[in-house]
Amino acid sequence: MKRLLSMVSVLVLALGLVVPVLADGHGPNVRAVHASPDAPAVDVWVDGSPAFENAPFKGITPYAMLTPGMHNFQIVPAGATEPVVIEADLDLQAETDYTIVAVNTLANIEPLVLVDNNSLPAAGKAHVRFIHASPDAPAVDIAVTGGPVLFGNIPFKGVGDYLPVDAGTYDLEARVSGTDQVALSLPGIALQEGTVYTVYAVGFAGGAEPALTATISVDAQMAAMLPATGGNLGIIALGVAILSLGLLVVSRGRRELALATVRS
Repeated sequence: MKRLLSMVSVLVLALGLVVPVLADGHGPNVRAVHASPDAPAVDVWVDGSPAFENAPFKGITPYAMLTPGMHNFQIVPAGATEPVVIEADLDLQAETDYTIVAVNTLANIEPLVLVDNNSLPAAGKAHVRFIHASPDAPAVDIAVTGGPVLFGNIPFKGVGDYLPVDAGTYDLEARVSGTDQVALSLPGIALQEGTVYTVYAVGFAGGAEPALTATISVDAQMAAMLPATGGNLGIIALGVAILSLGLLVVSRGRRELALATVRS
């Protein structure tokens, strides 16, 4: 019985270990980001069927797992089947995460396809990258407010590499590249330990609406407890079953001990 109790204890403790909960490592996993400032809400179709519906400007869908190989992606106005404003055929690789960003103005809308690195950070760290998706903003530097540059000279459609930083809250700013001129202030950016983020600069910098702003996505995350949604339900059910088994074993052991005492 001691051996079985030890096994139960190990399994229960294992459920408390941190695990990625957003992007499935078995992929390919694909998500979409609506960053075209003057485009309406959109639907994303994959291989002729709707995959993501009614994504508004600044909308970031969850990842969806597909099969490896060629897939056709179409973006259309929400609730419609035409016009197809973006169409792309992508060869998706296994165990790879992708983000398809709809960028530029509606008249010139185009896909920006990114390969994501959702490897989880080291202890005490977060990972963050920057995407420049503002069609009329100049190249920018992303810096700590009044301090050093984190991502330098990122042009429109440019991508800053993943940067490991200490977990914490930061005041950041987007500066016109090579200058101290602040194009966008980003105060109070909270970066949690064990989390991968992407910061998108979206909107118009020249005074048109919607104005230049930033939106942040949580791409992957370590969590001590899994949320009770989607594919994690099975893992949680397993944990409950294991815990119940442990209680049953303990209860049975106590009954056996009581019987042995009476018999003696």
